[in-house]
Amino acid sequence: MATATLSPADTEKLSKLTSAVAGLTQISENEKSGFINLVTRYLSGEAQHIEWGKIQTPTDEVVVPYDNLAALSEDPAETKKLLDKLVVLKLNGGLGTTMGCTGPKSVIEVRNGLTFLDLIVKQIESLNSKYGCSVPLLLMNSFNTHDDTQKIIEKYANSNIEIHTFNQSQYPRLVVEDFLPLPCKGNAGKDGWYPPGHGDVFPALMNSGKLDALLSKGKEYVFVANSDNLGALVDLKILNHLINNKNEYCMEVTPKTLADVKGGTLISYEGKVQLLEIAQVPDEHVNEFKSIEKFKIFNTNNLWVNLNAIKRLVQADALKMEIIPNPKEVDGVKVLQLETAAGAAIKFFDHAIGVNVPRSRFLPVKATSDLLLVQSDLYTLTDDGYVVRNPARSNPSNPSIELGPEFKKVANFLARFKSIPSIVELDSLKVSGDVWFGSGITLKGKVTITAKSGKLEIPDGTEIADKDME
Repeated sequence: MATATLSPADTEKLSKLTSAVAGLTQISENEKSGFINLVTRYLSGEAQHIEWGKIQTPTDEVVVPYDNLAALSEDPAETKKLLDKLVVLKLNGGLGTTMGCTGPKSVIEVRNGLTFLDLIVKQIESLNSKYGCSVPLLLMNSFNTHDDTQKIIEKYANSNIEIHTFNQSQYPRLVVEDFLPLPCKGNAGKDGWYPPGHGDVFPALMNSGKLDALLSKGKEYVFVANSDNLGALVDLKILNHLINNKNEYCMEVTPKTLADVKGGTLISYEGKVQLLEIAQVPDEHVNEFKSIEKFKIFNTNNLWVNLNAIKRLVQADALKMEIIPNPKEVDGVKVLQLETAAGAAIKFFDHAIGVNVPRSRFLPVKATSDLLLVQSDLYTLTDDGYVVRNPARSNPSNPSIELGPEFKKVANFLARFKSIPSIVELDSLKVSGDVWFGSGITLKGKVTITAKSGKLEIPDGTEIADKDME
């Protein structure tokens, strides 16, 4: 890590910013110091320049193939012992704005009227009932999702699961022009602030007091995953491996397809395993990074981390993850958000590894095209809340689906399908224009549907196979 010293101009900028932040009454002292710390690192130009020639492909010891993990004991008492050491933490700070929803993304209905959160609660409840253990669920909210989430989780009050919530930090957006906090410019509403990325999970867990409370109950590992990843289920083989091998951190990776070319990948670098993101790649190597020949795996953001190690590293202020500058515009004012990602922390933990998991553990719903997949006959829902792929599909990869802007919002998407088509034999679907689907439709092979002029209604019971339809 090369840390540059600040120029006199930057020193003055930082000093003015520090005074301005000191006067912000909406956030805690921890948040103020965390923010100033992040800005100082950003201004000092602290950056790690990757020397391309030093990058090595990780061995099977560093990125363990899932099939190499040891089999589990058949004894339910042993399973209970493992589960009693575990906490499940879902990243719940995101709003469903890209899909036209106003509340937390985790309350979008996924299947059979159940939301992401309903399914997560069902899954953990069934583990707790089956093994007589008490795996708690933690939700890391942002100030955007906190109030709504508190109301929503009241409905689980009588369930067999302890649910805890805590908030990630709230940082002020920086005005690019004069490097002062946006809330000091009279923008006192939510637009003046931002949550600084999921890398904040480690200090936020500690600052909230939740970390010490979990350690006092004998918890050892936290499984962190995005709340919209339906494949992120508790996996006892991974947990067992980490405990037996004293691995402080594990990132689940999975084989890359051409749809995942921008995802971060694990590399071995100067004797350590670390995450390589596209933003760190020199321009002349971007195509190489995107190829699936050299970099075959990508980060699913399913992370397993030792709680004692988190405490040690946060206390030592050692988690200096790469800073991701995120420029935005608020009411015509150019602002900057500085963020970090939890995956980048891998290099600070001892005996950190990756596990190369089956693709089924990565099933995120980022857009309505993903919703179409999980609501279709390609998946079924078990009583335990697991979304399981239909064995009738022979192709191991999912069909690629592109829906036009008319389908972008969940409400519009649902209105345009009388029922979700059968897609077990579909390879790809591209829909553009004002298209409406009847019920009982079957799509097979490569299908393109274009409404060139006006409305195109596809009648009930239609089968479309390998066809361009206008």
